[in-house]
Amino acid sequence: MKPLSLPLTVALALVTAVSAGPAVIECWMVEDAGAGRLTKKPAALLLRQGPGTPPPRPDLEPELYLKVHDPAGALQAAFRRYPSDAPAPHCELSRYVPLPASAIWARGLTPEQSCPRSLDGTWLMVSMSSPIFSLSSLLRPQSEPQPEPALITLATAVLTVLTHTPTPRIQLGQDALLDLNFAYMPPSSEAATSVAPGPPPFGLEWRRQHLGKGHLLLAATPGLGEQMPAAQEGAVAFAAWDDDEPWGPWTGNGTLQLPAVQPFQEGAYQATVHLPYLQGQVTLELAVQKRPKVSLTPAPLVWAAPGEAPPELLCHVSHFYPSEGLEVKWELRGGPEGSFQKAEGQRWLSALRHHSDGSVSLSAHLQPDPVTAKHHGARYACRVHHPTLPALGRSAEVTLEVAGLSGPSLEDGVGLFLSAFLLLGLIKALGWAAAYKSTLKDSKEKKAQ
Repeated sequence: MKPLSLPLTVALALVTAVSAGPAVIECWMVEDAGAGRLTKKPAALLLRQGPGTPPPRPDLEPELYLKVHDPAGALQAAFRRYPSDAPAPHCELSRYVPLPASAIWARGLTPEQSCPRSLDGTWLMVSMSSPIFSLSSLLRPQSEPQPEPALITLATAVLTVLTHTPTPRIQLGQDALLDLNFAYMPPSSEAATSVAPGPPPFGLEWRRQHLGKGHLLLAATPGLGEQMPAAQEGAVAFAAWDDDEPWGPWTGNGTLQLPAVQPFQEGAYQATVHLPYLQGQVTLELAVQKRPKVSLTPAPLVWAAPGEAPPELLCHVSHFYPSEGLEVKWELRGGPEGSFQKAEGQRWLSALRHHSDGSVSLSAHLQPDPVTAKHHGARYACRVHHPTLPALGRSAEVTLEVAGLSGPSLEDGVGLFLSAFLLLGLIKALGWAAAYKSTLKDSKEKKAQ
């Protein structure tokens, strides 16, 4: 095989470096200080290391400078397509204690309530959130930091739960697909060989948070045959491991599908993956939306005499959601003061009208001020801004015709021609009828003589 040229090798290395995402993630270690207070210390995760030793970080405690070993590659995969110009994700670390799942339906995952000795030691939970993804990962750090020249602690990513749709925006009435993936690597060879080969049993839980309370939508324990609570709102989950390697690492899927979403289904969705004594959780914020339709009446023309006000304009903004964030502006285009200006007059909005699908409608009213001859040909426009619309919004317009200033149009000429033609035909028909009656009368008189 012919070796690659040096420029091509350098180019491939640069592409690999860019696609691999950031090498270091800055975090905060958050701990309970008692009396309802929290303490925060700076921390960092070294996800990738170049040649040589790790870069020194004298500003960090060695226990909080973590070189992460990611056997399943889930953390690396999350950052592989992270845009270079996107802000860094918010990252927090916290202490974690392995415990059995508290839900009754998940107790089959931990037939023994005592936690195995293979899970003893220090555990950390890392949580990252950004508009690109949201994840949580259980890290198991080594007990002692590595010696100089760079004091750093090695940590292994054991369970990572990830979503690429942290803030889904779903059209009203459409199906919602809430992405969820997870990866697991046994924390030690002892833990891996203590159970049968293949991925372990797991539990999947989806809940919606509303007014501080959790509403269970779906629960599943694939392969255990446990009695599960009935799924709510037609929810369906793709709960399965993606592979069956004997000793790991393993990746799985827990994506949730909600059919024909409605406004009441908005809110925070918590997805939890339960493994024996370990849990990982991410939160998604689902928003339902629908773009407004905009129409203006009367249309396409309005008439007014000089010195008089045009008729009231009615802008229909229909079937949109949410109701918050709607703004209606009235514009006058091509008026006497330039190509664009604010339309003057009295304006008001109607009350919201609610529809069966959860969307709403309203009407915006404008009673324009009296116009002059200079307003002839100007256009009144109703422009609507809403979070679901582009920055320029959506508009509808009508044209103003000032009486006495517009010449006859082609349509007017055609109408006059047809009217004249019909009038001529009517006159001829009346003439023929009169001549016929006169002839008939003369004929009767001659017969009578």
